[in-house]
Amino acid sequence: VQLVESGGGLVQAGGSLRLSCAFSGPNFRLTDMAWFRAAPGKQRELVALIGRGDTTRYSDSVKGRVAVSRDNAEKMVYLQMDSLRPEDTAVYYCNAGVSLIGRAGPHWGQGTQVTVSS
Repeated sequence: VQLVESGGGLVQAGGSLRLSCAFSGPNFRLTDMAWFRAAPGKQRELVALIGRGDTTRYSDSVKGRVAVSRDNAEKMVYLQMDSLRPEDTAVYYCNAGVSLIGRAGPHWGQGTQVTVSS
């Protein structure tokens, strides 16, 4: 499995970004996917996950501002982020094989930087 993220960048507070994750490998339809983030000096944390049956889960810090989705035909996962805040600044990682309770799976992308200026 290979994961490639894109879509990060610099945005002002209140702005929006859409992150994309391209999945290469077998059984995407059967794979639970997630987005994690790592801010400077902080542990990597779950942002959102989407299961094979489209079950979703969000961290409290982003609930209501973020939407995760997947396109099984294109083997893509998306993270739409709105009303961004400076505290959302982090490297965002796509993860494959996450458990539905939020434990990270074994496959990671290289990450994409999101920087939110105040």
